[in-house]
Amino acid sequence: MNRARRLAASASAGLIVIAATACGTTDVDKAGTGGSAAAKPASKSCAEDTTATSTKPVSFTDGVGRQVKLDKPAERIAVLEWQQVEDALTLCVTPTAVSDAKGYSTWVSAEKLPGGVTDIGTREEPDLDTLYAAKPDLIVVEAFDADDETLTKLEKRGVPVMATRGANPKDPIGNMREVFSMIGEATGRTERADQVLKEFDEHLATAKQQVTDADLPTKDFLFFDGWLEGGNLTVRPYSKGALFTEIGEELGMKSAWTDDVNKAHGDGGVDPSYGLAQTDVEGLTSVGDANLFYANDEGAGGYVAALEKNPLWKTIPAVKEGRAHAFPARVWGAGGPRSCAQAIDAYVDVLKK
Repeated sequence: MNRARRLAASASAGLIVIAATACGTTDVDKAGTGGSAAAKPASKSCAEDTTATSTKPVSFTDGVGRQVKLDKPAERIAVLEWQQVEDALTLCVTPTAVSDAKGYSTWVSAEKLPGGVTDIGTREEPDLDTLYAAKPDLIVVEAFDADDETLTKLEKRGVPVMATRGANPKDPIGNMREVFSMIGEATGRTERADQVLKEFDEHLATAKQQVTDADLPTKDFLFFDGWLEGGNLTVRPYSKGALFTEIGEELGMKSAWTDDVNKAHGDGGVDPSYGLAQTDVEGLTSVGDANLFYANDEGAGGYVAALEKNPLWKTIPAVKEGRAHAFPARVWGAGGPRSCAQAIDAYVDVLKK
C-alpha cells in the first residue's frame, strides 16, 4: 500500500487525516499552462505565472529506475495518486484524468481540482477503460519498485508510464521535491518547478527563524492523527521518517516519538516506509512535556471528540498548558510543496502565539 492510500485508508473506520536526477531540456515555448485538459489551471498562483514550458524531447530516469522517453513534454497526463495531482496543478498543468477526484477534493486543500477532469475510479483499482478513453499521453503512478503490479499492468498498454517513489523515510522532504521536479520535467515545466521549490525553501527558512524567535519552553514535539473503529480510539504518532515530522525538525523542533518510546508504548510497530506508528491515549502520555499537534477531523471522524473526552488526555502537560494544537482541516500529510507549506504555516501559526 502506498503512502497516500495508507494515510487515507483509515477513512473507512472514521478517520479524517488532515495529515532521480533527470536530463533537462532547454528549448522553451511561450509561458503557459502546459496541460491541455478542458479546464484551466486552478492554482491561484498560475494566473500570474510567467515561466516557460519546454517543447524539446524528454528523457529521464523515474523513481524506480526506469528510463522514460517522450518525443515532447506530456500535455494530457493521467494521475493515479493525490500528491502528483496536487503537484501537476501547482505546475499549472491540469490533469486529463485522475483517480478518485471526489476523495482528492475531500482530503486535499492545497490545490483545487477544477471541474471537467475525468475521474477514473479508485486509486487501488482504476478503471482502465475510462483511463485510456481520456487519451492520456503520460500516466503518472506511485510505486516503490519496477515490479509494482499496477505499473506492470499499465506498461502493456502502449502509453508511456512514469513511476514516482511513494516515500523515502531517509529524506521525506527530498523525496517530495524529487517527485515534484520529475513531474515538472515530464511536462516541460521545470522552470516553474524550480521557482516553486525556491519559494518553498525561502518559506521554510523564514518559518524556522520564527520558531527560533518564539523561544519555546520545549523544542520536543509530536504530530499525530487517529481514528475510531468500533468505538475504540487508535492514535497514530508520526515518527522519524514521516514527512510532517521532518518538517517540524527542519523548523528546529525535536521529535518526541523515539525508538525507545515506541518500544514501550507502540502497539503496531513503526511502518518503515512512512514513519507511522500506532498507540493509544496512554501512549501519548509518554512524550512528557512535548508540544502536541494533531490532524483536525472537522468533527466528522470522531477521533478528536473521543480524544478530548478521555481523562488521560487531560493529564498531558501540553494539554493542560494549552500547547496541544489541531492543524487546520484538510492539510494533506502526503502532499507536495503547497501542502508542505500549509504544514509549515500550521506549526508556526500556533507556536508564535
